[in-house]
Amino acid sequence: MTLLQNLESRLSKALETVLGEPTQPNLMTAADLRFGDYQSNSAMVLAKRMKSNPRALAEQILNAVDIEGLATAKIDGPGFINFTILPEAYAAYAESLLKDPRLGTPELGKGKRIVVDFSAPNVAKPMHVGHIRSTIIGDSLCRIARFLGFEVIADNHIGDWGTQFGMILHGWKTRLDHEALDQDPIKELVRVYREVNASTKDDTSVLETCKIELVKLQAGDPENLAIWQQCIDVSKFGLQKIYDRLDVKFDHWLGESYYNDMLSGLVDEFLEKGLARESNGAVCIFSEDTKDPSQDPFKVHREDGWTDNPAIIRKADGGFLYATTDLATIQYRIDTWNADQIWYVVGVPQQLHFRQIFEAAQRWGKTGDFRHISFGSILGEDRKLMKTRSGDNVGLTDVLEEAVERAAAAIAEKNPELQGKEAEEIAEIVGIGAVKFAELSQNRLTDYVFAWDRMLALQGDTAPYLQYSSVRIRSIFRKFDGEFDASAVAIRLEKLEEIHLARLLARFGEVLPMVIEDHRPNLLANYLLELARAFHSFFEACPVLKSEEPLKSSRLALCKLTSTILEQGLGLLGIRCPERM
Repeated sequence: MTLLQNLESRLSKALETVLGEPTQPNLMTAADLRFGDYQSNSAMVLAKRMKSNPRALAEQILNAVDIEGLATAKIDGPGFINFTILPEAYAAYAESLLKDPRLGTPELGKGKRIVVDFSAPNVAKPMHVGHIRSTIIGDSLCRIARFLGFEVIADNHIGDWGTQFGMILHGWKTRLDHEALDQDPIKELVRVYREVNASTKDDTSVLETCKIELVKLQAGDPENLAIWQQCIDVSKFGLQKIYDRLDVKFDHWLGESYYNDMLSGLVDEFLEKGLARESNGAVCIFSEDTKDPSQDPFKVHREDGWTDNPAIIRKADGGFLYATTDLATIQYRIDTWNADQIWYVVGVPQQLHFRQIFEAAQRWGKTGDFRHISFGSILGEDRKLMKTRSGDNVGLTDVLEEAVERAAAAIAEKNPELQGKEAEEIAEIVGIGAVKFAELSQNRLTDYVFAWDRMLALQGDTAPYLQYSSVRIRSIFRKFDGEFDASAVAIRLEKLEEIHLARLLARFGEVLPMVIEDHRPNLLANYLLELARAFHSFFEACPVLKSEEPLKSSRLALCKLTSTILEQGLGLLGIRCPERM
């Protein structure tokens, strides 16, 4: 039980005593430490309902609450009840965290299964900078959800079945350089695709040939299926190298092609059940006209008012769309995997698509908890979408390479003693960590500027600053003579800096549930920055190895707990800590 949960439980009992019925308290972390650690406005909320004086009600609550040994309390303003946790309570809680592998984090997800759909690049195309957000946010949410006790299925729903394959098949048969394919398969497939695509602009017969190749693939032609499978295999090999570098893992790679055989039956079922109808030869899902049009994903407002905005699940030519595949995917995840929740980590532009799909799935009887975890764009330092000089999307591999190269240069400047393989490994850890933290420290809904110098700085809100904090703590234990068992130490908090460090250590178990509630890894990133700053203040004000016992062991135990939480927190963001920097 966290300190917040402990206090909440006590406050709940007091409210029941005063009001004569169970009442959920409104308790939150105080925004300003001058008002204490936690703050409740329950008296003001309830007084309005009961038509009584809020300060008088706050007095009654305060007289009824048992906070002995935990906190002190006072009433401020119109009826806020402010609680300040006692140093001895923080000390006792820190001692308990040193013995707790979960570090005070509740198992919120026990018995619940989540499917997380993230990254999802198209095969035969390189991953670009735009894939950073989905891949890194999705991976972090998987890690945090697992730590909170959820069973997580990570699924990479790759784009491996679509109109681009007609052009790739034609290009494979007429333009492919097999030697280039062996050296860099993605690069060669992209070259082939672009050449064929360009030629269709000048010669319509090429486009017709591509369509024929696609139809043959969809009909199961053995030659085209074999080429398609080779494209998938070489693409997966290239993608896996990037995922290995990012330390991102998937339980499944069920791409669009996996659901192909389900689509025709799905459309037939929607027609039979009256969930969709034909319109100009296409099969569409329309509004049921039971909602306010402004809240209805199947309505759109135009100059002459609200009109239908259907989701097409089969085109007039018999082809299927993303909507059809996504409905089949939901069916599989609910019926086969028994998912309680499905999270889609996909950009903001797909918002309407998912609103339509989720509502259609609910009408169909697929009653899961579906969530679109959307995000904004990555901008260059000119505040425009990151592009190369030729106007292409910046390759993800290029971004990672540059991050590691810049990290290597910074490390060589700061610590020239580091050489060889050790220096290379540290540059990899620091460079990749910097890219991840730059992403995860942002509110996912906002656009953010990808600024190299700021990202790799040892000071400020960066991964290298947090990694350096971890390295600094490790250096303390390298200088310590002998073994140290932190779990057996009685912690004493004497200085304000010690108390504040213990305060932040206690909040780790409070932050993670908030992260998963709104899918915001930036809350964890910001917490870790606060913790690191508190540690540096503590380290400057409170000598550790030069202190006398029992203060020395107490401070070493605080260092150990800080190191454990920093590394665990960074690990949940997918970021490693080097031994040295």
